[in-house]
Amino acid sequence: MIQIDDAGSGSLIGGTCIGAMRTETMEYVYSFIPVEYYYENAFENKAYIAKCEDIVYKLISQLNPVKNEEIQICRGYMFDTVRRTLAKKGYNVHSTKIQNPLQTKIEKTFQNYALNLGVPVQYVKYTRYPLHFHRILRWVYADYDNRYRLCKTGWKSWKKYGNLDIEIAEDIIFNKNYICLKCGKKIKPGSHVRVLKYTSNCPNIIYLHKKC
Repeated sequence: MIQIDDAGSGSLIGGTCIGAMRTETMEYVYSFIPVEYYYENAFENKAYIAKCEDIVYKLISQLNPVKNEEIQICRGYMFDTVRRTLAKKGYNVHSTKIQNPLQTKIEKTFQNYALNLGVPVQYVKYTRYPLHFHRILRWVYADYDNRYRLCKTGWKSWKKYGNLDIEIAEDIIFNKNYICLKCGKKIKPGSHVRVLKYTSNCPNIIYLHKKC
């Protein structure tokens, strides 16, 4: 049996991972819909769906299904077109909620991808809501000019929160638990810092090293 699923489609940061696995052998292949497919016009034209379809065909060809082998595909709308097309081509396709072994594997793939983009590990792992929109937004605003193009800027939520007014100030911080969201290093107590303030769904304060 082959499973096909996605990870990261609900994350503000990065593209979307599409993965496929033959469950008996644990053979696993994957590719990414680049984040550019979620930029303004591309997102409105649903370019990411066509790209998803193209990726799925390539992944299936790599796994080379045997005749009548069951192919389980995530029931999400992103796979609607590819499910219909594969069924017309005679594949044994079933729409279902994908669970393990693929679910854990593809989620880990996307986690590693997000970490490679520079997202702090505490935003990706060890939290009840990994890659939460408003937490990621804090990381983006900490280095906006370099990070906003990593975001799915075609989203309505980005259009609402992605270009907020930022108040910039300076302060001295004595708490020893802060990390600079620009460079990722600890801020030493007693340090002079830059302070960014903005309001999204709630007031936010970001502390950065003064030189960052």
